[in-house]
Amino acid sequence: MTINIKGSGLDLTPAIKQFVEEKIGGLAKFLEKFNPDGLIVNVIIARTTNHHRHGDVYQIEININLPGKPLIAKSEGEDVRVAISDVRDKIKAEIMKHKGKTAQNR
Repeated sequence: MTINIKGSGLDLTPAIKQFVEEKIGGLAKFLEKFNPDGLIVNVIIARTTNHHRHGDVYQIEININLPGKPLIAKSEGEDVRVAISDVRDKIKAEIMKHKGKTAQNR
């Protein structure tokens, strides 16, 4: 599984990149059915505003193109790490839902 990380409006520090790779890389075990070696996961981390210090200033989006359906999850938060963890949980739920649907179609 290849993880592409893109930042918008902020500097992607090595610590943020490592955190994303650890959190999102853990999803590989849920994607084994879909040949995770060929999957590309796009993660976009954006700072939505430069002049606010409180509230939802970070927006995280994950895109995974699974066979038959692209999965997308978004999260916003005032702490980038919390938002990344939240979006990971959302995309995991989408993966599990998609796995259930493909199992039913067999």
